Amino acid sequence: MIDPKVSNDIELVLVNESFTAEFLELAKNDFDYLSEWLEWPRLCNTKQDFTKFVTDSISDYKSGKSMNCAILYKEEFSGVAGFNKIDKKLMRVEIGYWIGSRFQKKGIVTMVCRHLIEHAFKIPEINKAQISVAVDNYSSRAVCERLDMTLEGIISNEERVGDRVLDHAIYALHRGKT
Repeated sequence: MIDPKVSNDIELVLVNESFTAEFLELAKNDFDYLSEWLEWPRLCNTKQDFTKFVTDSISDYKSGKSMNCAILYKEEFSGVAGFNKIDKKLMRVEIGYWIGSRFQKKGIVTMVCRHLIEHAFKIPEINKAQISVAVDNYSSRAVCERLDMTLEGIISNEERVGDRVLDHAIYALHRGKT
């Protein structure tokens, strides 16, 4: 399990149903912003949807496939981050995250991702931490650059979000280069 303490103000806790109301409120308030870059806000907007997300997340965590954590900023739910995929065969983790707009520009995501990368490299089978972001999502690309990740390339037609098909920039950091 990951050390929950990222900083004095930031904590990571495995997602669970206790965050349902806060998750739904934050996702609803930031629907337009989140839907610009992510497909899930269109698909996860009821208590039942979030319960399924939590159930699937817990199952995938137990089987070593992924790890989804709530980001708590000053004890307040502010988003989700973790390993969208843990692939020991390819020796990499894929980091994903989202954060509510009112929590942005505080360095939270950068600190959380740095913490996740440090945790990933404590797993003996993991040599690479990767983040895939929409090419035009300059805020997320800036996070990768602050983490000194290398831009490995651009993949066209990587994700459908609403009525758009997005290209992704793939950033990575390899063990020993953190």
